[in-house]
Amino acid sequence: MFLLDADDSSLTPATLWSIHSWRWDLGIILPLVIFAVLYAIGAVRQRNRNWPHHLMFGSGWLSLVFALDSPLHPLGEQLFSAHMLQHEILILVSAPLIAAAHPGATCLWAFMSRHRAGIGSAVQRIESARTVRMLTAPLSAWVIEAVALWAWHIPALYQATLTSDAVHAAQHLSFFLSALLFWSALYGVGRSVMNYGTATLYVFGTAAHCSALGALLTFSTVLWYPAYEHTTAAWGFTPLQDQQLGGLLMWVPSGVVFVLIGLVLFGRWLKESEKRAQLSRVHALSHAPISDQ
Repeated sequence: MFLLDADDSSLTPATLWSIHSWRWDLGIILPLVIFAVLYAIGAVRQRNRNWPHHLMFGSGWLSLVFALDSPLHPLGEQLFSAHMLQHEILILVSAPLIAAAHPGATCLWAFMSRHRAGIGSAVQRIESARTVRMLTAPLSAWVIEAVALWAWHIPALYQATLTSDAVHAAQHLSFFLSALLFWSALYGVGRSVMNYGTATLYVFGTAAHCSALGALLTFSTVLWYPAYEHTTAAWGFTPLQDQQLGGLLMWVPSGVVFVLIGLVLFGRWLKESEKRAQLSRVHALSHAPISDQ
């Protein structure tokens, strides 16, 4: 499914976007189609007209198809920078959009009413478990996402993704699921002034460690992943240039996205702080003793 086969090795700039360069792997397409069908049926049964959520889900779903099934996927076997772009889409586009759409409740409505309550109760029990609550807490989600990102860029692990279907699938799943966990935790906070501040710190912290890894790749004079040593020339890059471009893709776009989100959260934090301060002043004035004239 993921290995560089004969078709992948014949991929050239001229054939990159031909219909034959799309993967159409059942292991990728089938889960995505099932996910979309469940969401669509659930939205119809629920009479859900929350179009912003539908738009976010649809955009996130399409970005998953593009990242995992388009010619970008086989191109990632030849260019590190293409592989990095694929990961950035999973982490910065697919995961935040799908997390923001809150698809779980909508998908639940795709099931018959006699099964819906049982499935909902089971999910609620799982979510209420102490271990799950610990893993989905904002700090844990931040750590898990950071560990997944850095661990998979260790040369030995990364090289393994290019020679093993299972390892490659595990990499993509861990990138997407850890990012989904992080964004879901981030959207789960922000319900109070303290949580907006906490969310801001997590976002800026993520921007810092992603930028640091991107900078290391960009400025390194050593080729981290020798598997790309003989595959970049056809695309006009030296292996080191390809690595540097991949580092820039991680450094600049992710840094910009996270900083912008952090600034938005910081602005909301200040706004909520101001509202809370005003309410405190009103409360203090309403309970102040009235002096005799």
